[in-house]
Amino acid sequence: MQLLERAMTIAKVLASEASEGSLSISELSTKCDLPLSTLHRILKAMIAQGMIEQDTQTKHYRLGTIWMELGLQVYDTMDYISKIRPELERLAREVEESVYLSKPAGLDTIIIERIDSAANPIRIYDQLGIRIPMHIGAANKALLASLPTVEAKKIMQQLVPIDEMADLEAQLEQIRLQGFAISHGERTAGTSSVAVAVFNGFGEIIGAVSIGFVSFNVSEEHIKFLTQRLVETGKRVSTKLGYRGK
Repeated sequence: MQLLERAMTIAKVLASEASEGSLSISELSTKCDLPLSTLHRILKAMIAQGMIEQDTQTKHYRLGTIWMELGLQVYDTMDYISKIRPELERLAREVEESVYLSKPAGLDTIIIERIDSAANPIRIYDQLGIRIPMHIGAANKALLASLPTVEAKKIMQQLVPIDEMADLEAQLEQIRLQGFAISHGERTAGTSSVAVAVFNGFGEIIGAVSIGFVSFNVSEEHIKFLTQRLVETGKRVSTKLGYRGK
């Protein structure tokens, strides 16, 4: 079990440093807080499984392609390519903003897709694969509001101080009434987001579709336009996945 935990720590560190390209064994040792001898053994085992790769010239380490392979297989299990992505692309074209798909993962959600609009040079960049606590942002609150009350409360109790619980519960009730969530500057100052939850044929929540946009000088009329298109997209996605609810 300890070996598995250490391997996942290494993978997460490499994923967080993906923009830098790769890391040396000494850098990994520092970031993972592991002795070089222990780290070398784990890296050797991870290379054998395709989890990481080592550059033959620099001797630096980077993530292996197996993570992408597994991720693409997950896409297939949720009818992503054929049913969800075309709707996200359509929405991005209509609203000329960045569109996201987030998937629940315990007390967090994971951004698993981002479609940027070619017509809008000003973009909000949220990295694919990042985790966001379930109580932060429009997408996550849309998911929380759609969960059974007992389940949502269990999640909130682990994330939110007691004195903030009533305010969050009031926000979720408002989201249920209006059918969408909206947030302003909860993760990044100067940005806003609107979101809806989407469901499969069993009535299960499979994720949230959201639109991220820069909030400076944005009119209420434009936000209303974004919300209308988003709600329509959410309904189409859920219908394609077999959902027959309200």
